[in-house]
This record gives sequence, structure tokens and C-alpha cells, in this order.
Amino acid sequence: MTPSTPEDIARHRRDGLARMRHEYSGTLTEDDIAADWPTQFGAWFDDAVSAGVSEPNAMVLATADAAGRPSARTVLMKDYDERGFVFYTNHDSRKGRQLAQNPFAALTFPWYPLHRQVHAAGSVAPVTRAETEEYFALRPRGAQLGAWASTQSSVLPSRAALEESLAAVEERFPDEVPAPPHWGGYRLTPETVEFWQGRRDRLHDRLRFRASDGGWVIERLAP
Repeated sequence: MTPSTPEDIARHRRDGLARMRHEYSGTLTEDDIAADWPTQFGAWFDDAVSAGVSEPNAMVLATADAAGRPSARTVLMKDYDERGFVFYTNHDSRKGRQLAQNPFAALTFPWYPLHRQVHAAGSVAPVTRAETEEYFALRPRGAQLGAWASTQSSVLPSRAALEESLAAVEERFPDEVPAPPHWGGYRLTPETVEFWQGRRDRLHDRLRFRASDGGWVIERLAP
């Protein structure tokens, strides 16, 4: 029977959402995990690439302003090593402004097909200008021009206004496109890195690397 009243429609929606679940079958034990988080992350990242996960370097980045009001969005990781995770953006964007006010953030890699997530939290600081310029030179020309054309997170009167801005930038830079001064990279230096593996009955495996005395402590968290 098709629900007809608002109450029936709401109940039908809740029932449908309650049934949307998968049983997971992976495992992650203390014997399996690497001794340091970059090695473990690299192994899982390679698994995501091999499994054909779409944009495995996509991560949800959460920031907050000085008053603690949060916002989140998906960005692309462009480098990682023992120092942390690197992404690039417009410094005048909402996330850029929030990081200037509150230089702490969290990020999550949601590798759904593998029933895995990696969550990291810590402090954020700009990368060097040399790092920004080196990466910017690798971007396609269209992406380079877009970094100049878009006043990211500002209100636009129309799509046409953005396209007019792009046309002006194309005319300004007919050849090489330099990195804009308002655009650059950030590195999140993690204080914690958690590896989450889905398991049956929602009794998931959660192993966390926590910075301690210049090294890392591995802790198991309750699911």
C-alpha cells in the first residue's frame, strides 16, 4: 500500500533507511597493522587504487571557524609522507579563511567499496611557496586558469560572470600561467590517524595511531 498521510510517509522513509545496511567481513588486527601510520596508509591507499575505488585520494576535510562553527567538503590529497597530508586550495575560500582563524582540521578517506575509512586529525599549516609552485606547474592549463578566474566561496551573480572572468584570465595569460598569490597548499600534521575496518554485526575494527613522546602509540578503540 502506498503511504498517503504525512505520518505514513515519514514511517515508510524511516523503515526504508533502517534497512539500508551491509554486512562487512574484513578484519584489522594488531598483528596486521604496520608499525607507523604512513606505511599503513600507503598499503591501504594502494589497495584502494588496485580495487578501482573512484578517486581514492578524495578526502572529506572538516574545518571550523573561530567560534567553532564547522564546515566540511571533499578535497583531493596531493601528497603525503611522515609529515602529514597535503591539499591545495584558494586561501580566500571558506576553508582557507577558517584555517587562518583556527588552524586545526580533520580529514576522512571514505573507501566504501573496501569497507574502510582512514581518519586523521591535527594542526594545519601552509606548505612552502616552492612546493605550491611546483605542484601548480603540474596542473592542466584549464585548472591553472580556473584558480585565477574563481573567487572561491564568494557569491556570483550568474554562471556567465564566471565565464567572463575565465575569458579575461585566458587573455591575460596566453602562455605560461603562474600560481596565484591567493592560492596554495596546506599540510595537515596528524596528532591521530585512525584506521577503520568494517566487520560483522557492527563490531568494527578501529586501530588508532596517537602521537606520544616523539613516536606513535597504537590503540584499539571501541566500535
